[in-house]
Amino acid sequence: MREGQNESVIIRIISCGFTVMALAIFKPFGLDAWQWETYAHLLGIGVLGFSVCLVSDGILKLIGYARSNEFDVSYIIHRNLLFQLINTPLVALMICLYRHFLLSDSIKGNLLSWGNFFETLLIIAFCSFAIGLYWRFKFRSRYLATELEETRMLNERLQLLQQANTISSVERHPNVTDLEPDSPTLITLKGTTSETIALKIADLLYVEAVGNYVKVVHLLDGEVHSDMLRSTSKQMEENLRSYPKIVRCHRAFLVNLQQVERIISQSGTMQLLIKHCHDSLPVSRSNISQVKEAIKGV
Repeated sequence: MREGQNESVIIRIISCGFTVMALAIFKPFGLDAWQWETYAHLLGIGVLGFSVCLVSDGILKLIGYARSNEFDVSYIIHRNLLFQLINTPLVALMICLYRHFLLSDSIKGNLLSWGNFFETLLIIAFCSFAIGLYWRFKFRSRYLATELEETRMLNERLQLLQQANTISSVERHPNVTDLEPDSPTLITLKGTTSETIALKIADLLYVEAVGNYVKVVHLLDGEVHSDMLRSTSKQMEENLRSYPKIVRCHRAFLVNLQQVERIISQSGTMQLLIKHCHDSLPVSRSNISQVKEAIKGV
């Protein structure tokens, strides 16, 4: 934990150093008028920026985004984005105050104003963007390794889930042919018309939205079969809400996690490879966390 904190401090120091170096090269805010005192002001701005970074980290911790060593790439990316959104305007504001109180004696244009704030915000945003690209490139291999490890863990969890479900099914129904018609494993999906689809919930592979219809892909006598219902994906989600193994992975897809053969993850994207039909379903960024939690929690 301490090693991670030390690394965070080093990253903040280097990032602030990059910003100070950029200011030293371009000398905005009339810094070139201060001669040798310019370097003292640059040092002061650097210390100020580092202090604000610590404050921004503290704010993120308070709202539940503390630094974590968990294998969760989406968490890291989301946290870094939130950090930039919080830190950039705070740094710009503090530099504006620094300009107002310490640099306005010689350069009257440094007095606090909305124009100065937006000017400073633009400069800091550019530096923040460049710094973000640098760290993203530098830690790309680490992110990829983290992503690979997280995918491996999720696939292991999927296998355990499926094994547990197979054992449970055998214990409950040693002879599947003896199931009664009103068995709780059966479900009837209804659309907006009189058409219905009756199937075992364990045989459902996925549901895909196709215009004003949904395509229900499922197993029928051991073979992959698909039926169309006039309905919406949202209505199907409501009908299947009581089955925690069926989750939304994309605005157009609902998937049965019991029928996911493998998770494929690459460069921040995720796909679910379905058993029997070997179709590959996309997982949208907005649903990645939900799918992961469902796999871990079921």
